[in-house]
Amino acid sequence: MTKYIFVTGGVLSSLGKGISAASIGNLMEARGLKVTFQKLDPYVNVDPGTMSPYQHGEVYVTRDGAETDLDLGHYERYTSVRLGKNANYTTGRIYHNVITKERRGDYLGGTVQVIPHVTDEIKAAIHAGARGPDGEGADVVIVEVGGTVGDIESLPFLEAIRQFPFEVGRENVAYVHVTLVPLVKAAGEIKTKPTQHSVNKLREIGVQPDVLLCRAEAPLTDSVKAKIALFCNLEPQAVISARDVANIYEVPLWLHEEGLDDFLVRRLGLTAPAPDMSRWKAVVDAIDHPKDQVTIALVGKYIELKEAYKSLCESLVHGGIPSRTRVNLQWVDAEELSAASGDGLNGVHGILVPGGFGERGIEGKIQAIRFAREHRIPFLGICLGMQCAVIETARDLAGLPKAHSAEFEAGTPDPVIALLPGQAELDQKGATMRLGAYPCRLLPGSLAEKTYGTSEVSERHRHRYEVNNAYRERLEKAGLVISGTSPDGSLVEIVERPEHPWFLAVQFHPEFQSAPLAPHPVFAGFVEAALAHMRGNP
Repeated sequence: MTKYIFVTGGVLSSLGKGISAASIGNLMEARGLKVTFQKLDPYVNVDPGTMSPYQHGEVYVTRDGAETDLDLGHYERYTSVRLGKNANYTTGRIYHNVITKERRGDYLGGTVQVIPHVTDEIKAAIHAGARGPDGEGADVVIVEVGGTVGDIESLPFLEAIRQFPFEVGRENVAYVHVTLVPLVKAAGEIKTKPTQHSVNKLREIGVQPDVLLCRAEAPLTDSVKAKIALFCNLEPQAVISARDVANIYEVPLWLHEEGLDDFLVRRLGLTAPAPDMSRWKAVVDAIDHPKDQVTIALVGKYIELKEAYKSLCESLVHGGIPSRTRVNLQWVDAEELSAASGDGLNGVHGILVPGGFGERGIEGKIQAIRFAREHRIPFLGICLGMQCAVIETARDLAGLPKAHSAEFEAGTPDPVIALLPGQAELDQKGATMRLGAYPCRLLPGSLAEKTYGTSEVSERHRHRYEVNNAYRERLEKAGLVISGTSPDGSLVEIVERPEHPWFLAVQFHPEFQSAPLAPHPVFAGFVEAALAHMRGNP
């Protein structure tokens, strides 16, 4: 029988529900259990695809092309799970389904209400997510409910998970509540009242948590745990201290030390051996005890909110694991580079230009690429960063000074970046891009092939515009090598410059397929190139 673990959060947001859920999955998988995940988000958008990064942070793309919450990135990085479109449901998607059914007459003229119709739709979504992308299900399904207990937006989801045990049996459901136990420094005291109130609010809805993950600056004492347990109707071993850690990949190790996985296995009646955490400990050790350090400039337009580049940042950490190299990020605002200067780029060992949408900061990104090319600094361009590399080559080396992307300048005489075929007539923004995993064939002997160690790969995309094939020959004559294409050769996927020590730009998002136990070769290669540059032997 499939077991379900529901993860909720209280007191305030940003307590780490996503990392907590991912860590639970990590521990269950280390015990030999098959796991899958789902995130239920209370906002009314159908998906986060059209939301500003400042509103939502990164949009994470699954293999099957779903634009999802960034927490799915945590789930995939902490485990071997590969998720799909049913792993993320929003209020907007749930209501869209309900209204579609009502218009179709599925409710046979009945009055459509939040209970039971909306809550039934949520439960159906949970069952769909439990089947996983392969349709084969899992031993343990971990469902994170977004938002904070007490918010009106999340009430239908909380009501649905309250009802859920009546369908699958209470013995097959565990509720994990992530909460805060603050230290009031002026008084020098740890306060349990916020946790008590949060649990009481959850119990008012009808959900009694089985486990509390108590976020705190330092480990909780046994007496504090006992107090929380007493007031929250729990046994003391169900109160888990989730102390702050410097490295988020330490969280599964700490929660295991606190006995979380042992408690959940007993609570759910699972039979599973003790987890083998040796490989995970080796990863944490490599991150915590590096032999070298490099500085990489990330030239972006959303740098005020680091969550907008969450997977990129984590992938750079992963890229340093094989060589035990710590990557120090130097955040550079692309708009501040528009004045043709190298301020913010001098002294770095690598330059990364990531993806993004909109014209703001484009000239700064192009300037950063020019600086990397002229100063022979290792360069990695991703999605829009790759398109900017094409524009830089066209302008500076191919004799096309007014070259641009049709996305930003519709009247450019040389649109080296243009719309996908058939896209020009679309007037909707949501789900109208090339999304999800597509195959890419690599040029024999190229840097791309050497980096990957294979001749064909599959990578995830999220973009509307492509390199304009009408300019391919001219770009190649200017020294740009097209080292990766779609299997039929019609779409440019990777470009590089062979005269440069390490210059690689990709149309896709390799950060969505990197994990600490399996660093993506593009990021590992980039970090190694930065390390060589730092040592003075590119």
